[in-house]
Amino acid sequence: MALYAIGDLHLSLGSDKPMDVFGGAWVGYVDKLREGLSVIGPEDTTILLGDLSWALDLNGAREDFDMIAAIPGRKIIVKGNHDYWWTTAAKFYRFCEENGFPDLYLLNNNCYFYNGIALTGTRGWFFEEDAPDGSHSDKIFKRELLRLEASLRAAGDTPEKLCFLHYPPRYRGYACPEILSLLKQYGVTRCYYGHLHADSIRLALEDDYQGVQYRLVSADHVDFQPQRIG
Repeated sequence: MALYAIGDLHLSLGSDKPMDVFGGAWVGYVDKLREGLSVIGPEDTTILLGDLSWALDLNGAREDFDMIAAIPGRKIIVKGNHDYWWTTAAKFYRFCEENGFPDLYLLNNNCYFYNGIALTGTRGWFFEEDAPDGSHSDKIFKRELLRLEASLRAAGDTPEKLCFLHYPPRYRGYACPEILSLLKQYGVTRCYYGHLHADSIRLALEDDYQGVQYRLVSADHVDFQPQRIG
């Protein structure tokens, strides 16, 4: 039994938007993902940190989820900024049932557990979401904070809490103090995030800050191999 994390699969098996066009590490990325994900077994849990499919709706994402569902074991999904297919939990689980996609779960206002470890998270917030003057869209920003806190609250008094975000809560030249405060308040020990690719990877902060360990697990950063974290 193992716990894995990887983000930003950016699949487009049912549409014409492959990441191969960006060159570099992304050339042949689907085959690289298939090989990397092959290490996962039926007793394992995998956290997928958003930007899974370029599809605009669930029907368009069917082929992508066919590949994702084929990953053995439990798959827990965090929303990414490019997951336009994202819908209500009821519609998503109905879609999974109708298509025979087992063991797919949304991490949204809730919490899951793995071997006594609480798995919490949400999409998060990033400077791209700020207005040109640097201000937040209060409604969306506060909603993300509420979702994160709901997830952390659901962890209860579990001693070890991990947090999974799509957006980095901090990186070189930027930090979201409200999210960092919640992680510290609820005793999160490790935070995993995605979103950063290519040249942006150099901005990632992978360190221990205020008692929380931070690590980037976007697919191209980890060579398209899920990272064993437990």
